[in-house]
Amino acid sequence: MKDKPHAEGPAHGLERMAFFSDAVFAIAITLLVIEIHVPHITAPYTDAAFLEALNKLIPNFIGFFVSFFAIGAFWAGHHRAFDCARQWSPVLFAPNLLLLSTIAAMPFFTAFTAEYFGHRVPTAFYCGWMVLISIFNIIVQRILTAPPVVGEHVSEQHRRMIRQRGLAAFLGSVTAFVVSLVVPFLGQVALISIPFWRQLLMRISPAR
Repeated sequence: MKDKPHAEGPAHGLERMAFFSDAVFAIAITLLVIEIHVPHITAPYTDAAFLEALNKLIPNFIGFFVSFFAIGAFWAGHHRAFDCARQWSPVLFAPNLLLLSTIAAMPFFTAFTAEYFGHRVPTAFYCGWMVLISIFNIIVQRILTAPPVVGEHVSEQHRRMIRQRGLAAFLGSVTAFVVSLVVPFLGQVALISIPFWRQLLMRISPAR
């Protein structure tokens, strides 16, 4: 009995990389919650004891939600860029692996920042790591939205939008890094500047 032919060609290579990338994003985003440990409470088990223990976990939950939505946003951008690709290129290998490696390390930096919430070095490392993710994200997006990888059906307007989003993530991460050096407590909060950078970039270079 003959073996069935395997799917080959550009679509096959792109699909395998996209599936592998989705798996890394999913694992990284799931591992975030593992760093939130159930607090140890000694008897007597009073309401006040439980509330006090949960109160100490607030930084952990803040870190979890910030990183959850950050990784989710990068995944959405990654998915959006891959949707533009129609031709496989080996040039994608290294940049995409570097991007995934930085994403996979996010649970560590999230836990580190939560454990020492409000301190300069942990917060700066977290925001600096976001800058690194943003750089690799931009490189991957540029490859996926440029010839010969990008599909002919993808408009210049759509490609510009994807690239602007990637650049906005970078600028927002740099903003957060600078803020973390000056006011560590507000470092991660400054990531909220990403949408404002996006709006600014759209005003500077509107889609036509």
